Amino acid sequence: MAASAPAAVPETGARPASGAMIWTALVVVYIVWGSTYLAIRVVVDAEIPPMLGMATRFLTAGILLAAALSLKSGWRRLRITAREAIGAATVGLLLLAFGNGAVAIAEQTVPSGLAALLVAAIPLWLMLLRVGGGERPRALTWVGVLIGFGGAALLALSGGNTSAKPLSVAILVVGTICWATGSRFAPRLGLPRDPLVTALYEMLFGGTAMVLIGVLRGEPGRLHFDQIHGSGWVGLAYLVVFGSLLAYSAYSYLLANAPISLIGTYAYVNPAVAVGLGWLILDEHITWQILLGGAVIIIGVALVVTAERRRN
Repeated sequence: MAASAPAAVPETGARPASGAMIWTALVVVYIVWGSTYLAIRVVVDAEIPPMLGMATRFLTAGILLAAALSLKSGWRRLRITAREAIGAATVGLLLLAFGNGAVAIAEQTVPSGLAALLVAAIPLWLMLLRVGGGERPRALTWVGVLIGFGGAALLALSGGNTSAKPLSVAILVVGTICWATGSRFAPRLGLPRDPLVTALYEMLFGGTAMVLIGVLRGEPGRLHFDQIHGSGWVGLAYLVVFGSLLAYSAYSYLLANAPISLIGTYAYVNPAVAVGLGWLILDEHITWQILLGGAVIIIGVALVVTAERRRN
């Protein structure tokens, strides 16, 4: 994330968010998160176990963010209630351990661009969750949902005609549902008012859960430091500084201050960034299934977000 995004966030969340602050955070999420799919693929390709790698990412970022906030405002800023801790742990588990962790596990065989396109369906899952909560969307919204899921089905069933394994694709789809669920219910969980404090506790709780999941998967036995390529450490450092400290903090800020329909627009940009970087840097093939399925998903998401924005 851009270094200016965290500085623009209010310390307590008490002041109303300005349009400039919201759009700064949104642009950070647009661009930086698109590049994290590439970085995650680099990390797992470098023989860093996915769950332990992502746990290192979020635990390191959480500790650094806690230290920075404490130096700036004192340790009292980090105090939260039991209810706030439970809320942060819930979101950290859904978004990070289950959501981001699923992406890392899947990208062992799923190309980074294809992973980003499947994750782009998150706004569609968000809409279904809203329907499950009793909301009645417009007809145009339903058209968008059906179109978008059609594109997602094409990519999931064909694997984009890549090396992606069906189990990896299934894990990724489950991860997107977990991320959508956490994003949907985050504002109702009594999270800390300070979005940066929220982000650091979600990263600490989520990272801790990732360590436990990694141990259950037997990842410590597959961790050999002497076999890890240097590019893996570079990718991990990028994920810590930009993907977590910057982008995840910006996303937490948006969840607290922006409508979910606006937040969901990052699904337009992330896939394009991820597919382009995967092709340019990792020489990932862009098949016709990826182009067609990706275009259909983006069209569907665009219809959903446009219809809901008019409604609001």
